[in-house]
Amino acid sequence: MTSDVSGLIKRDVILKPYTTFKCGGPAKYFSEPSSVGQIKDLIDWAKDNGISYTVLGLASNVLISDDGFDGLVIRLGKEFSQITVEDLGSSMRVSAEAGCPLALFGKKCAENSLTGAEFACGIPGSVGGAVFMNAGAYGGEVRDFIVSVTYLKGGQICEISGADCGFGYRRSIFSDDPGAVILSMTAELQKGNKEEIDSLIAELKAKRIASQPVDVPSAGSTFKRPEGFFAGKLVQDSGLKGFALDESGARVSPKHSGFVVNEGGKATASDVIKLIEYVRNKVREDSGVMLEPEVRLIGGDHKWNL
Repeated sequence: MTSDVSGLIKRDVILKPYTTFKCGGPAKYFSEPSSVGQIKDLIDWAKDNGISYTVLGLASNVLISDDGFDGLVIRLGKEFSQITVEDLGSSMRVSAEAGCPLALFGKKCAENSLTGAEFACGIPGSVGGAVFMNAGAYGGEVRDFIVSVTYLKGGQICEISGADCGFGYRRSIFSDDPGAVILSMTAELQKGNKEEIDSLIAELKAKRIASQPVDVPSAGSTFKRPEGFFAGKLVQDSGLKGFALDESGARVSPKHSGFVVNEGGKATASDVIKLIEYVRNKVREDSGVMLEPEVRLIGGDHKWNL
């Protein structure tokens, strides 16, 4: 028998404020659980009632339909953001829950003079999202330091080694298995020189600010890197740097052609999708390369034409 979850669920919650793209309609049902037990109960409730569900963290790599999500959105936020550290001598194990910002995880590593997670300090997503898509930047990826991942599946808490997570370029076994809910990751990092670590973090931050539209709503890099090419250069070579189809606010960033941004936060998801598809078609026409979006579509009946 499913536990009563009525007190955990809100109706018709607009998702736009919960995303970095600042687009999206309502979730028919929305919940921010505070325990694994509540996540289990919510999933059981959804299954018992024939309702689809999806899990969100900081929603930094998603585009939510203007129609919203006709099901249950389970958002893992501050109640799932704990970090613990275990000293192993020359290294440390750092465990972080799925709702913890990856940047906060990176900061915690730096505070403990741990090297290898400097790149994480500039990534706007959550730990759960980072594991889900093997997030990375500036030559580093989370698979470089993950030793294990804890997740929920079929009502059971499971643990898998980092080596068995099937990490690839912006993918993992979790991105192929929507039934699994990532709960936490454990990483192991070597101790290093704190001054050098802080210096690298500052260098990467300056590089990011100088080259990326960090002050404009977006979902980060819009396209995956095609083998043998750079997505941003292909877009730029097609003359689309700074390009907009209309006055909606959806625009290819004039700062970095690999980003589609939402200027002023006024564009709808449909505006953004229309521009992304235009860019993909133009780049294919000019170069023969079909760019694959890195951004995940949630809700509605939108699907990328891959």
